[in-house]
Amino acid sequence: MQHMQGSPAAMASDPGSSSLFSDLAPRLEERRQRPEAHAAAIQALFARVAPRYDLVNRVLSLGLDARWRRRVVRALDDAPPGAALDLCAGTMDLSRLLARAFPDERVVAVDFSPEMLARGRSKAPRVERVVADALALPFPAATFTRVVCGFGVRNVSDVPRAVREAERVLAPGGVFVTLELFRPSRAVTRAFQATYARAVLPGVGGALSGDRAAYRYLSRSMEGFMERDAYAALLRAAGFDDVRSVDLTGGIASIVSGRRRA
Repeated sequence: MQHMQGSPAAMASDPGSSSLFSDLAPRLEERRQRPEAHAAAIQALFARVAPRYDLVNRVLSLGLDARWRRRVVRALDDAPPGAALDLCAGTMDLSRLLARAFPDERVVAVDFSPEMLARGRSKAPRVERVVADALALPFPAATFTRVVCGFGVRNVSDVPRAVREAERVLAPGGVFVTLELFRPSRAVTRAFQATYARAVLPGVGGALSGDRAAYRYLSRSMEGFMERDAYAALLRAAGFDDVRSVDLTGGIASIVSGRRRA
């Protein structure tokens, strides 16, 4: 993991830690200028929202997130047999689907919030849980044939580095699938996302979780993130072939997949 300034639990109990969320700029280039502050804020954020994270997700997405995750697993159909990694696993919704889809394979869930992984433990008891940073994964090269990341890339401090790490731990021919709320390219969808991010997410998410500061940050992270095509270009630059993209529910969310070059 990256070196953090204080533990998640300590930061979560510190009222002043909410200023980290409001002060943390969402733009990617600014995140890279202060990666430790960004990582510490994100780690503390998810420690705070973990208890009601699943409830808030279901309400805010109207249950669509479950359908989107099933699409992620189907995108792995042509991946070689082997172990699967759920990157930025959170409360392990994707881990549970991976364990069901590949019952005879090793499945590992990685997140740098122990509180989030603890919340997901009952969903997939056989899945290995590892607290680690997506920018420095504790696995040898070519460990997995399947890597997925659901709604996590948007929160890392260095997206190109995270993509390179995913490529490193994939075996040749392995498949990497990302599900994310990219910045929409369509004007109508972009207007919808802006309204959702500025009003619905901090209002409803804050009310249900009791942590408005955390959901204000999450709303800013949506508006400040890259477009789907820019992310696809990062995959190609990192060594992925057969890069494919598909919009879900009118472009609200998107799936981007790529295969590691032989």
